[in-house]
Amino acid sequence: NPERTMGRRGCSLESVEMTPSSYWAGIPVLVTGATGIVGSWMCSELLDRGAHIVALVKDADPQSELIRSGNIYKLTVVNGSLEDFWTVERAINEHDIEIVIHLGAQAIVGSALRSPLPTFETNIRGTYNILEAARMHAGRVKSVVVASSDKAYGEHDTLPYTEDAPLIGRNPYDVSKTCADLIAQSYHQTYDLPVGIARCGNIYGGGDLNWSRIVPTAIKAYHESKSPIIRSDGTFVRDYLFVKDAVSGYLRLAEAMQDDSIKGQAFNFGNESPVTVLELVAQIQDLMEAHHLDPEVLGTVKAEIHSQYLSAAKARKLLDWTPANDLKSGLVETIAWYREFLEAESRG
Repeated sequence: NPERTMGRRGCSLESVEMTPSSYWAGIPVLVTGATGIVGSWMCSELLDRGAHIVALVKDADPQSELIRSGNIYKLTVVNGSLEDFWTVERAINEHDIEIVIHLGAQAIVGSALRSPLPTFETNIRGTYNILEAARMHAGRVKSVVVASSDKAYGEHDTLPYTEDAPLIGRNPYDVSKTCADLIAQSYHQTYDLPVGIARCGNIYGGGDLNWSRIVPTAIKAYHESKSPIIRSDGTFVRDYLFVKDAVSGYLRLAEAMQDDSIKGQAFNFGNESPVTVLELVAQIQDLMEAHHLDPEVLGTVKAEIHSQYLSAAKARKLLDWTPANDLKSGLVETIAWYREFLEAESRG
């Protein structure tokens, strides 16, 4: 693809005319965390765009959207964990990977609080293993997109977060994302590795089977005609990003790294419409017509920051990225997915 090659030599994005599909057609892409919520939809989108996908898979959960959709049979699977450097290196080297989309992580705040070591191993060691293997094969690897998080910022009085805010995570999960983010920056600054860092708000959508998270928990409860449980006091504020919009952000960042000025930069991806947990659950309640089932508020949550939300102005300006969905439209599609999933589960 001569247009793609010209872009990689560092010309401006405006001078490279191609559709998203033509950019990705035939490119060998390594996706870590492929069985997770973002990874499953990432693989679906990349398949639609014609990429050759190599997925690093540790545990094959049959309920994962990647498996339920049948997409796992349309890509190459490397079995192993992020913590094993030589598995990561083999995935990149033997499959001639050009683009790495690093989504793999232990992503549950409560799990990290109960047992921090596995979270540090996966999120920190796993990230520097990816980066080091990419550095070893820098002649072939053209870009590495690292999934950071708004949690990497830690707690700040000034909101929304912008990309120049200090990364000062304190609790185990937040620290793991802060460290991974800084390590990714280090690999670009020190070794000129073509890294792009994506910091997303709270991602939701079909395929998230972590029932400790508020969106699947509330939908499942209302589907079963029960009151959902809110672990916090309900006033915690977050920016909720639909999973397909997160995928579009990651892919847009990877495409934009044709421009050398984008490499090494971090970008926030969010809806810029923060809501409280109670407001979020009220929207789900309304959309599912469960007005008689008010949530049960426990107020027992620990080690979570009260208010977090992002400015996505930089992504809008430099990447020409905006989310396609507001909270309502994203929830409508998400509820439909869970209704189908839960009804299929009940049928056995």
